[in-house]
Amino acid sequence: MKKTPFYFLFISFLFLAQQGFSQELYMPRNIKEAYAKGTRSMDGKPGKNYWQNHGKYTMEITVDAKTKIVSGTETIVYENNSNDTLHNLPIRFVNNLHKPSSPRSGAVNDDFLSAGLTITSLKVEGEVYKEDARKWGTVGNVKLNKAILPHSKITINIDWNYPLSKESGREGQIDETTFFVAYSYPRVSVFDDYNFWDRLPHTDRAEFYNDFNDYTYSVKAPKNYVVYATGDLLNPDEVLQPEFSARLKKSYLTDEVMHIANEQEMKSGVVTKQNEWNVWKFEAKNITDVCFGLSDHYLWDASSVLVDKKTNRRASVQAAYDIKGTDFVASVKNNQNALNFFSNSWPGVPYPFSKMTAFQGFADMEYPMMCNDSQLGDPKFAQLVQDHEVAHTYFPFYMGINETRYAFMDEGWATTFEYLIGIAEHGKEEADKFYKAFRVENYINDPSTEEDQPIISMSSQVSDAGYGNNSYGKASLSYLALKDMLGDDLFKKALHHYMDNWNGKHPIPWDYFNSMNTGSGKNLNWFFNNWFFTNNYIDISVKNVSKNVISVENKGGFAIPFDVNVVYADNTTETVHQTPGVWQANQKTATIILKGKKEIKQVNLDGGLFMDATPANNSWSVK
Repeated sequence: MKKTPFYFLFISFLFLAQQGFSQELYMPRNIKEAYAKGTRSMDGKPGKNYWQNHGKYTMEITVDAKTKIVSGTETIVYENNSNDTLHNLPIRFVNNLHKPSSPRSGAVNDDFLSAGLTITSLKVEGEVYKEDARKWGTVGNVKLNKAILPHSKITINIDWNYPLSKESGREGQIDETTFFVAYSYPRVSVFDDYNFWDRLPHTDRAEFYNDFNDYTYSVKAPKNYVVYATGDLLNPDEVLQPEFSARLKKSYLTDEVMHIANEQEMKSGVVTKQNEWNVWKFEAKNITDVCFGLSDHYLWDASSVLVDKKTNRRASVQAAYDIKGTDFVASVKNNQNALNFFSNSWPGVPYPFSKMTAFQGFADMEYPMMCNDSQLGDPKFAQLVQDHEVAHTYFPFYMGINETRYAFMDEGWATTFEYLIGIAEHGKEEADKFYKAFRVENYINDPSTEEDQPIISMSSQVSDAGYGNNSYGKASLSYLALKDMLGDDLFKKALHHYMDNWNGKHPIPWDYFNSMNTGSGKNLNWFFNNWFFTNNYIDISVKNVSKNVISVENKGGFAIPFDVNVVYADNTTETVHQTPGVWQANQKTATIILKGKKEIKQVNLDGGLFMDATPANNSWSVK
C-alpha cells in the first residue's frame, strides 16, 4: 500500500489521541491561533516559534519621607523579540488605581485617593513625547512616531513622580515613617503571542501580568531609614554602619536568627550611615517585578537557609516589623521552614531567588522576594498567611502566570502548597480543619449560580464569590484531586515537567493541561474537562447497595476522591478509598465492588476536603 501524506497525518493523529494530546478541550480562537502559529505546542512545551519580550530597567528612585512623594528617573531598554512591528507603546502604572476616575470593585475612603502618576519627561530613542499622564488610567498609551521593528531594541527614558496613598493596602503609607513602595514605576505592558498588548485596566481585585526583566535600581532614602527590597543589596558598606553591615553579611551564612537592628539601635540613629540621604543599590535579573519597603523604626531580623542541597546555595531570610508586631517575631524562623519545605517537599523545586523578606504592612500580599503581611494577633494564622504568600514564589513569579486573566493558575497552587506545608507544620487533622473552614465551606454552602462558573472563566470576567472560589478553593481542590488520582510520585513528576517547560516564560491553562498529560504519560483531558470547563459542583450520594456492590451517584459532577466507609452486619468495618479515576468511564455513576461477601449494615461516603453540598444523602443503612 502506498503511504500517502494523509496516511502519515492520520497515524500522527492517532498517536496524539492515544497520548491524550488531541484538542478535545475547549480553546478560544486566539489560543488556537497561538498553537497553529507554533508559539505553543500540544506536547506542553513552548513551541518552536515561542518568543517573549524583555526589558532592562535601570532606575533611580527617591522617597521623600516628609512629602510622601516617590520620584524616579528610569531607563528601559526594551527588546521586541516578536515578528510583529509595534506602532504603540502601552505603559502600565498600577498605582493610578488611586485616581478617583479609576475603576474599582467597591467604594474607597478619601485617604485611598491620590492624583496618580505625573510624567515630567518621556523620550523614546531620544525623541521627546509630550504625554499627559493625568489622562491615563492604569494603562496609558504612547503612539510611536517610529515603530519598533521585529527583533530590535529601543531605549525609553521616563522621569516621573507620584504620591504614596495615605491609606495603605498593597502599597502606600504604613505609618508616618514607614512605607511600602510597590508598583512604583511605569513599565512597558506585556506584548505576548495570544493577546498581543495587555491593555486590561487594573482594578483593586485584579493581580498581575509582567514580563521577565532585568533590574538595576537604587532607592534614595533619608538617614536612619533602612530599605528592604527585591534583589541583592549591592552596597551594604555604603549605607550601613560597619557593625550592622557585618551582622547582615554574617546572616547570609548562618542558620542562626540574628537581630540586625533592635528597637533601641534604630531609635538611637546608629544603624545607617549618617548622610542626609543614603542611596541603597539593588539588582535582580530575570524577574517579573521589584518593590521595596522602608522605615526608620522597624526591627530588623535576618538569617539564611540552605535551599539547594546539590549546589549548597543559601537564601537570605529577613523580617522588618514594628515593636508591636508580635506575629513577626517568628517570621524569620517560619520562612526558614517555608523555604526548606517548598525547596525539598512541595513543589520540591529549590527556591529560585537569593532572598525573602517579610515586611509588616496591611495587604497579606506577595511580591518577588517579599511579602507584605498584616499583624493578625494570631501567630499560627500569621504563619499560614506568610506560607501562602511565599508559596507564590513559584506561581506566578517562577512561571510568569497571567494572573489578571487566569488567577487560578497561581492562587490555586499557593492555596494547595499552603495546605501541604500546613500538614508538615501542624499535622493533617488541623490542616484539614483549617482548609475546610477557610477554603471550602463558603463555596460549598453557597448554592448561587455564581459559585458554579467554570474555573476556566477569565478571572477578569467573574466577580465576588465567583472570583474567589474559582481562583482559590475550586482550583486547589482540582490540583489535590489530581494528586490523589496520580499518586504523589507521578503527580510531582508531571508538575515538575510543567514547571521545567515554563519556568521564566508565560504559560496559559492549556500549557498546564498539555504539560501534565506529557509529564504523566496519561490522557488527563477527561479530568481537566470535568474540573475546568463545566458548571459542576461537589455532591455525591449513595444510590444503591446490593450484597457487595455499592452504587454511587455523582449529582454535582466533579470527579472527586472519596472514602467508602462500610459497617458489616457483624459490626466489623472497612474503608475503601476511591480516587477520582473512578469517574473516568462514567462521570455520573460509580460502582464499587467489595472483595468480601459479608452482609452490609451501613455505608457512609466521606469526601474529606471535598465537602459535600448535601451530606444527608451520603449515608445508607439497612432497613
